[in-house]
Amino acid sequence: MGDDPEHGSGVRPPASARLIHSILVTGGSRGIGKAIALRFAARGTKRVAIGYLRNDRAAEETAEELRAAGTEPVLVRGNVTSERVLAQVEALGPLDVLVHNAATGVIRPALETEPKHWEWTFTANARALLDLARVAVPQMQAGSSIVGISSLGAQRVLANYALVGTSKAALESLVRYLAVELAPSGIRVNGVSAGVVETDALNHFPNREEMLEHSTKRTPVGRLVEPEDVADAVEFLCSPAAKMVCGQTLIVDGGFSLLA
Repeated sequence: MGDDPEHGSGVRPPASARLIHSILVTGGSRGIGKAIALRFAARGTKRVAIGYLRNDRAAEETAEELRAAGTEPVLVRGNVTSERVLAQVEALGPLDVLVHNAATGVIRPALETEPKHWEWTFTANARALLDLARVAVPQMQAGSSIVGISSLGAQRVLANYALVGTSKAALESLVRYLAVELAPSGIRVNGVSAGVVETDALNHFPNREEMLEHSTKRTPVGRLVEPEDVADAVEFLCSPAAKMVCGQTLIVDGGFSLLA
């Protein structure tokens, strides 16, 4: 293939070739969110904002690690759908990457939940992505990316996961709608659905140990998903290598969901 202005010699630039100046990761002080924040810091991102709800110690520790990686950390504390926090997000200025990773929910059988549990879970897990997009998108430039972090409970039935799983299904649907609306502006929207990841979030499950043992045995690759595996997928989706990936939810589960 001959050289041309777009393709040059046919050698692709590295996935992280586009310099990312500013990123926001909600739920970025621990677990998957922290791994994503540190990944982008390691790739030269100038400013990494992390949203978190109330654990100041974890947030400060993550901020120190971000500084050590050479980036400017910004802490955004509070409920991600509150007017105060959304105003802080808007004040960050243009974002190159927005990752909605924060998640919460009531872990109970469906018939043991209450309407207030539904409202809390859906607001934090699904509506928050739309609220964040409303304040962030007007300042985002072509080439920017939005990524929503989902889970296998959006498509599979997990014990005690009715509200969270349903909210994650809503998140994946919203990813598709935003992707189509924003594609003409050059903003990509995609999702990452992670398998079982051993983080503090599992502490809320009454059957935590059973889940970990079952998932490890069932996963074809022979191990659980790690936060860094999810960070790999997010980094790819925000890179030029994924420029034609639009409105998709990439499953990162080591093959867990493939088995009957």
